[in-house]
Amino acid sequence: MADREEFLEQMQEKLTDVVRPYQQQQNRRQRMADFVKQCVRCAGRNDFFQLDELLKSNMARDVEEEDGLKDGAEFLAQLRAYADEQVERYRIQFIEDLKILAREAELPIEIDFPRIEVLKGIEGEVDFAQRKTVINKKTLKSVDPKRIITALKRVKQQLYDRPYDPQAFIDKLYNAYAEILKKEAREIGHPVSMQHLYLEHVLSLQSRAFFQDMDKGRFRGYSLDQFAVDLWRYFQAGVGGTSEGYAVQLRPGRNNALWLIDSDGERRQITRISFLNKREKGSEK
Repeated sequence: MADREEFLEQMQEKLTDVVRPYQQQQNRRQRMADFVKQCVRCAGRNDFFQLDELLKSNMARDVEEEDGLKDGAEFLAQLRAYADEQVERYRIQFIEDLKILAREAELPIEIDFPRIEVLKGIEGEVDFAQRKTVINKKTLKSVDPKRIITALKRVKQQLYDRPYDPQAFIDKLYNAYAEILKKEAREIGHPVSMQHLYLEHVLSLQSRAFFQDMDKGRFRGYSLDQFAVDLWRYFQAGVGGTSEGYAVQLRPGRNNALWLIDSDGERRQITRISFLNKREKGSEK
């Protein structure tokens, strides 16, 4: 009985090993066939943006080198040249279409081509030559205005479309600042590293369950972009300081700095931060 089970198990393994490369080859061919069909659909609706992206991909190169599909290489090359020409011609219309789509999506976009901005902390740059758009340092391999607007909306939702209380934000930031000074045995008002405060602030956002079991606990992400926007929204709200009467002071610099948005709405490298009693800050002026 044991010998029979072992024999059958061995046969299963050996046959699986035999069929695996064949199945992989079949899957590869199916992906190539699907790719060609996708190109056909794009050509049918004159979607030259998508066609341009497809025909500059690694899959296009693989299809052109595939023995069974080499007859189609010439046609793919012709389509590639057509799509490339159409995208280049589209530059002139691009800005107007981007404005129209932004208005429909209720995005307050500002365009200084090739740079674009949607609210403070949401910035992008369009590179037609490379067929890409960089939004907040993330690359979108497209210059299709529809995809750009979709990406900008997604970033706006992440950074702006969530509950935000400027007073609660600055109070929590002050608490993280005070905790650092307590550990360093320093008085309130002493500047601390902006990087250190950001890290301490992120840790303060985590739940007790996370610290009790970090393997199972859920880490609450808080990006630097989110921090920069939250800080700007605090300045914009005109709250004036913490509930305990302390005003924040940012110190620009280059060493160990973070790119943040200051009270003037400008992106600057901030290296240190402190909280001063409002009366003390007023006397400094």
